[in-house]
Amino acid sequence: MRSVFVLPRGLPVAKKAASFAALGGLVFSTDAGRHCPECSKPVDACICKQTVIPAGDGIARVRRESKGRGGKTVTTITGVPLAEDALKELATTLKKRCGTGGALKDGIIEIQGDHVELLLAELIKHGFKAKKSGG
Repeated sequence: MRSVFVLPRGLPVAKKAASFAALGGLVFSTDAGRHCPECSKPVDACICKQTVIPAGDGIARVRRESKGRGGKTVTTITGVPLAEDALKELATTLKKRCGTGGALKDGIIEIQGDHVELLLAELIKHGFKAKKSGG
């Protein structure tokens, strides 16, 4: 048996959207993975962050750290005024120059070992304003 609902007159009735875009974009998806909220593309294919240069004073700060790393020394570089893809290339160049491994995490370049003086010279050679930070 079917149920029939009758609306009293004068109540607003939802109208059908003219197009998919009128619904405001994606409504439901079974696709797994994270999507960028700005361009709705998968995070790996997102181009929003690649063009954004982080705000700051434009000075790259180089410091030696060992806290929270099991006694291992790591040289970190913060504040480099580059977009994400250019920062990744710079990190690769610096790792090769030092002959060690490292990582790029949240805009911070981490180089394994104590290479503060060498990295300062390399950053200045690449045209960045750089200074030693910390002890």
